[in-house]
Amino acid sequence: MKDCSIGSIILAAGKGTRFKSDVPKVMAPLLGKKVIDYIGAELNKFSEKINQFEYGLVVGHQKELLQEHLKGEWNHLKKINFATQEQQLGTGHAVKTFIYQFEHYKKLDYVIIMCGDTPLLKSEIFERLYHEISKSDSNAVVATFETDNPHGYGRIIRSEEATQIIEQKDSTPEQALVNEVNSGLYIVKASYLFSHIEKIKSENAAGEFYLTDLFSGQSNIAYCNFEKTLSFSGINTLAQLSQVRSVLIQRLNSFWMDQGVDIIDPQRTIIEPSVCLSEGTILYPNVRLSGLTSIGINSIIEDGCVINNSKVGNSVKVLAYSYLEKAEVNNKAAIGPYARLRPGANIGEECKVGNFVEIKKAKLDKGSKVSHLSYVGDAEIGEETNIGCGFITCNYDGANKHLTKIGKNSFIGSDVQMVAPVDIGNDAYVGSGSTINKNVPDGAFAIARERQVTKEGMAKKFIKNKKK
Repeated sequence: MKDCSIGSIILAAGKGTRFKSDVPKVMAPLLGKKVIDYIGAELNKFSEKINQFEYGLVVGHQKELLQEHLKGEWNHLKKINFATQEQQLGTGHAVKTFIYQFEHYKKLDYVIIMCGDTPLLKSEIFERLYHEISKSDSNAVVATFETDNPHGYGRIIRSEEATQIIEQKDSTPEQALVNEVNSGLYIVKASYLFSHIEKIKSENAAGEFYLTDLFSGQSNIAYCNFEKTLSFSGINTLAQLSQVRSVLIQRLNSFWMDQGVDIIDPQRTIIEPSVCLSEGTILYPNVRLSGLTSIGINSIIEDGCVINNSKVGNSVKVLAYSYLEKAEVNNKAAIGPYARLRPGANIGEECKVGNFVEIKKAKLDKGSKVSHLSYVGDAEIGEETNIGCGFITCNYDGANKHLTKIGKNSFIGSDVQMVAPVDIGNDAYVGSGSTINKNVPDGAFAIARERQVTKEGMAKKFIKNKKK
């Protein structure tokens, strides 16, 4: 394979009208990526075995949006060839549009053509088509598959004279019963493509230029039948997008279970392709892991947790219904239940962040604890410090954020507010119910609350009688 040159043409000009969206269907979101990105990833695997490989796309509706996305997501590529199809006059017209703009494709050995809305295609399929055409003298190889519901697909009509591809609109009732269909994936000799593309006409029921006319009735075309029909699933509706998403989720969950991750309910666990997991980790039902999230060995992620773009260490427990975003949790820490770690939260080893605690842009050193019903924002908390219930860092003055610093081995009582900027030393003690707005040195005790006043018999002035 290393000795050949291949150019790709991805057909990505479709509007996706049935999506009820102005966004091109190849840009539909799919597990943290776009539909088109999955094809790009598999082509990239295939291209690593090819001496020269070129990427090409036919774009149209909202082309700027697609091109801008690919420049970021496919930034490992030095060049992507974009051709604009102003009018959608069929697949043959799309390919014509491309090769007229990039005539250097004529110098390549082969051209691989595919639809941009087929994210389940795998590099192994491309390899099989290449081997099929390289070992034979065929001018092209057409990928086909059999389906119980051939509606919408071109039918593969085989005969002793020649095999034809008949589009559904042009098929007879008898032909419409054929269940071997055209996948829309082809590999073609570049010389054959350039010499025959002009022969495609629009004399059909749709009035379009069918790329399949390039192969129909030709004797030197190979038809390669695949058993894994799901791989060729296209996306034209939101229902089809949902079906493809389910297949991808199943693929990814199966992969991680093979790597030693215990996924208790794979049907209700969503792991995006960008996530990295380690053996021994347990994922409970309704967990969603997204972005550049990584989880170390032997960690437990309980029911309903959402972890996005976060780093979770080894032997960590993230208890039920916690939400982590752009956070870091180090080894043997415990989070939740019902905790929220916002961007910039850095939880040290063996720390505890309990129920209904929110942490934002704060660093907790080893062994510190914020057990329940507290907000810690723009703060640094030292080792083995204990934060009581109902603690608040008052970090925002209406214009700017300010830092709260608490040293190691300190104790902060319940219902304490710290008005930042403020610095609490090591081994300090702050009494419950205090509002602290001045620094507290090492080893000091601080309390800031009014003395209790009790008035005998006065309660009746404040207690309202219930209406009868």
